[in-house]
Amino acid sequence: MLVKINGSAVYGVEAIPIIIEVNWMPSGKDPMIVGLPDNAVKESWQRVESTIKTNGYEMPRTKVVVNLAPADIKKSGAAFDLPIAIGLLAATEQLKNSAALAGYVIMGELSLDGALRTVKGALPIAIQARKQGFKGLIVPKVNAREAGMVNNLNVYGVEHIQEVVDFFENGEQGLDPVVVNTRDAFFNSQYDFDIDFSDVKGQENIKRALEIAAAGGHNALLIGPPGAGKTMLAKRLPTILPPLTLQEALETTKIHSVAGKLPENATLISKRPFRSPHHTISDVALVGGGGTPQPGEISLAHNGVLFLDELPEFKRAVLEVMRQPIEERKVTISRARIAVDFPASFMLVASMNPCPCGFHNHPERACTCPPGAVQKYLNKISGPLLDRIDLHVEVTPVAFSELSSVRNEKTSGAIREAVIRAREIQLARFEESPGIYCNAQMSSKQLKEICVIDQVGQVLLKRAMEKLGLSARAYDRILKVSRTIADLEGVPEIRPEFLAEAIQYRSLDRENWAG
Repeated sequence: MLVKINGSAVYGVEAIPIIIEVNWMPSGKDPMIVGLPDNAVKESWQRVESTIKTNGYEMPRTKVVVNLAPADIKKSGAAFDLPIAIGLLAATEQLKNSAALAGYVIMGELSLDGALRTVKGALPIAIQARKQGFKGLIVPKVNAREAGMVNNLNVYGVEHIQEVVDFFENGEQGLDPVVVNTRDAFFNSQYDFDIDFSDVKGQENIKRALEIAAAGGHNALLIGPPGAGKTMLAKRLPTILPPLTLQEALETTKIHSVAGKLPENATLISKRPFRSPHHTISDVALVGGGGTPQPGEISLAHNGVLFLDELPEFKRAVLEVMRQPIEERKVTISRARIAVDFPASFMLVASMNPCPCGFHNHPERACTCPPGAVQKYLNKISGPLLDRIDLHVEVTPVAFSELSSVRNEKTSGAIREAVIRAREIQLARFEESPGIYCNAQMSSKQLKEICVIDQVGQVLLKRAMEKLGLSARAYDRILKVSRTIADLEGVPEIRPEFLAEAIQYRSLDRENWAG
């Protein structure tokens, strides 16, 4: 008997429908799984066989063919275990009400006793199931809340294969769909942070720079000696960013779902992600890839912050692969049979010591590096990558008097309000430009129209360009940062003082900075 079960496979951050066809034949012996399965799918037969026998069902003694259609797309992962097992029970008529299977998408990994384990990509699978008009989706219970965020689709979470068999045997009764109040769970936890900018004593100039970075979506580089507070400041950046919209939260959650990074029983991600990979990371782990393409750290940081601590310690090849995604805000992973796009719209925040010993330009301690070591250290970061970082900010040690002061520091909430007001101005400005939401994303054509400066500003910028030897891209970055400062001040024109502040955030472009 031939039975068809509806399943799904995830490619990139989207799911595509897969039909699992199970045919029990009266002759032959060896079972076959066809349709470009990988090793994890081929090994599912042993898990399925153990599950069926352990739960008191009969394993067919004659040939069984399982086809995963369409057959020209590679199938990977263990999530096809459950649909294959249910299809096998239906094909051998041990599951009587097989007609009802057509209305459901079924996915799950089996343990040897029939218990279900988590699967990756439950959210995009649920979205695809709703798009195709299925009655319901059956997934492991730990994925049920994640998939249950999709409305107009009954999502059933199960812990054991017997629950699925009983559900269909009892006329689709016995299981209750998961109910998730997505909006309440999302909006109630958006501002629930364990850290705050008020924890940071002093460093007002750095807080100002990060406020500008957050307001315009600009990339930033923090340069300073060990213990100056670079990492502490960077970790607090998400607390002043505008809250995620529902659409952004859905995009972010889909990426983390596909990568298997969502915790059990998770719903929508409510806070902007903050990813901080170690400097030993490979280029594939950073941008994504693998035999079956998976999202990398830059995609996991989508709509959030990617923090690279000790930037010169990263391999140069790893840093260079980020150049294109920073500009295009997506990364394309190409393989012989498939090419997938992963979104990668992130804020890059990096930190570094000014030299190998860490004390170049320190106000109190002398640098012990030999001649030329500072420039050699900075040369680990290519010029094109530095050009793509809008703000170069020097972080100096905090004096004891500031550390021991009891004054009230500005809170993240107060800074975030100013950032949100500036972002609202930018949203109105780019209302007719799809895909552009902040000043850092504006094109060269928009830059000429929006970032107009007066004669005094032109002279100031010309002198700065000539003295510092800035590139054309650095010129654009200064104008974008100036526009953001104007938005924070709530004024329509870019004043010379705004340009002057933006120019000072190009520390590494200053002549003789490295000695």
